[in-house]
Amino acid sequence: MQAHTWILVADGARARIFETDPLDTQQLTEIQDFVNPAAKGHDAALEMDQLGRFSSGGHHSPSNTGESKESPVEHATRMFSNQVSDFLDRACAEHRYKKLVLVASPKFLGAIRQSINKQTRQLVDKEISKDISWLNEHDITAYVNHAMTLH
Repeated sequence: MQAHTWILVADGARARIFETDPLDTQQLTEIQDFVNPAAKGHDAALEMDQLGRFSSGGHHSPSNTGESKESPVEHATRMFSNQVSDFLDRACAEHRYKKLVLVASPKFLGAIRQSINKQTRQLVDKEISKDISWLNEHDITAYVNHAMTLH
């Protein structure tokens, strides 16, 4: 099996993984789509007390353990980046791709950088700090192909 280049296109709410065709590197095929509906939620709706229970009015219950510095949406986004990174790390270990291109919103790009392991990080060929996750597959292909020729 010939290894491909994978392209991660993501923001905090959606992550899509595309791969190139070894015979036509201009052609991308979507192979995985992750969705994080919690990232679109409101902080108040996601807030929980320290025991993990939803509290009334979206406020934390008093606790002696202290407050988290991370908002509920930030927490959901971090957990989502961990889920995507785990997938990329496993695929790296299985040699399913030989290069990885990251195209993500600035905040999510930082979260992915922190989440992926050393082996996966070594396969990162390019990073593009831009949110194009909402585009259709044709437009993503055009954007990535254009961006790759500029770098």
